[in-house]
Amino acid sequence: MSDPRIARLRLVRTPTIGPITYRQLLARFDSAEAAIEALPDIAARGGGRAPRVIDAGTVEREIAAVEKLGARYVFLDDADYPPLLAELDNAPAAITLRGDIALTRRTVVAMVGARNASAAACRFARGLAVELGREGVVVVSGLARGLDTAAHTGSLATGTIGVIASGIDISFPPENRALQEQVASEGLLIAEQPPGMEPLARNFPHRNRIIAGLALGTVVVEAAPRSGSLITARLANEAGRDVMAVPGSPLDPRAQGCNQLIRDGATLVQSAADILESIRPIDARWCAARAATSPACPPPIPATATARSSPICSARCPSRPTN
Repeated sequence: MSDPRIARLRLVRTPTIGPITYRQLLARFDSAEAAIEALPDIAARGGGRAPRVIDAGTVEREIAAVEKLGARYVFLDDADYPPLLAELDNAPAAITLRGDIALTRRTVVAMVGARNASAAACRFARGLAVELGREGVVVVSGLARGLDTAAHTGSLATGTIGVIASGIDISFPPENRALQEQVASEGLLIAEQPPGMEPLARNFPHRNRIIAGLALGTVVVEAAPRSGSLITARLANEAGRDVMAVPGSPLDPRAQGCNQLIRDGATLVQSAADILESIRPIDARWCAARAATSPACPPPIPATATARSSPICSARCPSRPTN
């Protein structure tokens, strides 16, 4: 039998077929093979040219390269595709990953910020990640310099997800090579781009939508008025997820983006308890909404002594068996 990944990847890697078109094609034709066969007829009816679908040989070589790296694919229609990410209209049709995909089914919070972040902001972000980890929260970030690095460092021991804008085999920035390997071996590393793809500027917004899509909420710790972190926050808001920000001095340009978010309605964050209080109702609603259709609802954040000032929902998710 032929490898079912080949036809799906041929569609995914075809430049004119994006995530939304991929989802529509599979919904209409039930399989990637049938969709590929139907493309010339669809194009003819529309008076245009059929897209040049990537040949099977190219895809087979990519699959071999991914397997050699110890990575694997997860497709949008796979049972273990991250459930929150799948709710995006433009969710990636396929992702490549190394590590524990079960982390995506726990309570996840995104933490992003400036690459040239202040030392104080990095310390604060690292401390937030440690405290969130103690409460059972997984932290997702983008493995960039500055705030991302601090977020991953603080959450390595308790659960961290790194999303990169390059192929799964490319480390960027170079100084984070060891950290990226740690994330892959101790947490989860996710890439949308094929192996060998360098981190091109146009791919970072795509990376940012995955970060926002994996999480119940996004925390911006330090960001300039025009930055990728604010793009992540905007994408989180568009996805109906919570947006949170850490305030800073109005004299510091690196704090202006966060202050602007707060002025526009983002939740002000001064501690991990603020984050937990903010995502708790979202977590409960999401669990209840998916209980009837998915057994993969992330477990609720446990109520612990460290969070007494911000009570956390301790009810078992109705979609999960109780002891």
